Amino acid sequence: MSAALRPSRTTAVLTYVLLAVAAAVLLFPVVFTLVGSFLPKSELVSYPPRLTSGAWTTANYEGVVHSVPLLRQYLNSLLVSGLIMVGHLVTATLSAYAFVFLRVPGRRPLFWLFLSTMMIPWEAIVIPNYLLVVSLGLASSYPALVLPFLANGFGTFLMRQAFLRFPSQLRDAATIDGCGHLRFLLTILVPMSKPVLAALAVWAFLSGWNQFLWPLLVSNSSPELYTLQIGINYLRAVDTNQPGQVLAGITLALVPTLLLVLVGQRWLVRGFTAGAVK
Repeated sequence: MSAALRPSRTTAVLTYVLLAVAAAVLLFPVVFTLVGSFLPKSELVSYPPRLTSGAWTTANYEGVVHSVPLLRQYLNSLLVSGLIMVGHLVTATLSAYAFVFLRVPGRRPLFWLFLSTMMIPWEAIVIPNYLLVVSLGLASSYPALVLPFLANGFGTFLMRQAFLRFPSQLRDAATIDGCGHLRFLLTILVPMSKPVLAALAVWAFLSGWNQFLWPLLVSNSSPELYTLQIGINYLRAVDTNQPGQVLAGITLALVPTLLLVLVGQRWLVRGFTAGAVK
């Protein structure tokens, strides 16, 4: 880089200072939740909260365990999120392959129509989805929690962009060698698209883990189907005088998502930028 284009030391310092301030603002709610979950009520209700008082306690976590069936709700959230993740991977991979490698009439308009589903707000289809689930007799069941989320236009778009990087001559060569569509997909495309698949898996798992309205709607009469997000809301409703327990519940819900993002950060960056540069 030439001297004219190289940023000055003052500019670099100011940039890092602004980034540090922005990071502190964004991370403060997370830090407050983590630290506050170990503080007694007397420290949390004081103004301003004394987060550095050192009066640590695990009573908030013990109260959460006794107030809600935490293990069952954790398992429900893991099951629902895992099924949604698998559904996203399967449907996005198969549909993206069809849009890229299958020569069918109207393929491009059909893809645009598929992407247009991303522009429909969830609030506009939640009632039709609920009525459909009820008409199928699946209300208050595990299939009702996952069926509307097994496919998504974003996943298809992401996988299609990744598959477009592969030259069509590669598919032609595989066809000459007697490789069918399914074998080509599973033995060549999928192993070469691991970063994109990992990024899509993380995104789909987090979207399923953070759901609240739909699980509450379809499992309202079946508490055994409650996910962790519903349990935290129930905890906030019944324990309004225990803010520490609410923070402890939120912390328990944050731990898996934070670990997943930290572990899969490298795959997320590589996956979401795949296809951006030829």
